[in-house]
Amino acid sequence: MITQKEKLKELLKNVYFINGTAYAGKSTMVKHLSEKYDGIACGENYHDALQDTLDRAEFPGLCYTRDLQDWHHFIRRSPQEYLAWTESTAKECEILELRILSELAPTTDKPIFVDTNICVETLRQIATEGHVLIMLADPEISVNLFFNRPDKEKQFLYRLLMEEENPQRAMENYRRGLALINSPEKYAAFRGCGFPVITRDENRTIEQTMAMAAEIFGLE
Repeated sequence: MITQKEKLKELLKNVYFINGTAYAGKSTMVKHLSEKYDGIACGENYHDALQDTLDRAEFPGLCYTRDLQDWHHFIRRSPQEYLAWTESTAKECEILELRILSELAPTTDKPIFVDTNICVETLRQIATEGHVLIMLADPEISVNLFFNRPDKEKQFLYRLLMEEENPQRAMENYRRGLALINSPEKYAAFRGCGFPVITRDENRTIEQTMAMAAEIFGLE
């Protein structure tokens, strides 16, 4: 008898997954690979498309930010609370991603490139061989450069931190949470998970990294 995971694997045979740490270039690769290979890009947090439909009882982590009235509460949490929230929310995101991809993939023959939250344990069961790539950046980069990006979400959080009574203390607390999320232990777990890995290198161009990813995915 064919299992549910085997059925899902067949449905997702045209999906290419990129997981890993922050600031490793996952979103950039999804964007450029989809453009070069006439594919579909499912970029960072693409599951947000379902945000308004979520039941708080089923998705408490995602609904926490959706329904939040005072965002200062978000940045004031302890590092341990922040870590626990990100880990539980990642599991909720996985449910939504599998829901979206299982509906999207059968409708197209195009390759689908995904910046994914789906954990490596699940990817081992549902991804076609050669369709998973892990991209890694040094843990310190993920913490130190978090607010260097111009995207609205990170700049919004930065403004909130600067509005605190003691901005420096607020920033230090938030960065401790980032350090837990992007810990050396999590980096090592990704590196040793068994899937191909590309590590961030400032001396390598986007085109060179894309060629490496394409080779791993068997697109060349």
